[in-house]
Amino acid sequence: MPSILQRITRFLNSPNGRRIVEVGRRELAKPANQEKLRRLATRALSNRSRRR
Repeated sequence: MPSILQRITRFLNSPNGRRIVEVGRRELAKPANQEKLRRLATRALSNRSRRR
């Protein structure tokens, strides 16, 4: 049985996986989504430091 990494790699190289990656790239190119991601990362990092 292939490892999870091998399965992910195989999926990303498939036509459906490439399509999903392309949609993700287009969404990340939008400034509004970049700002949402920055806020999420900031919140995740502040939660991480608080747990220590």
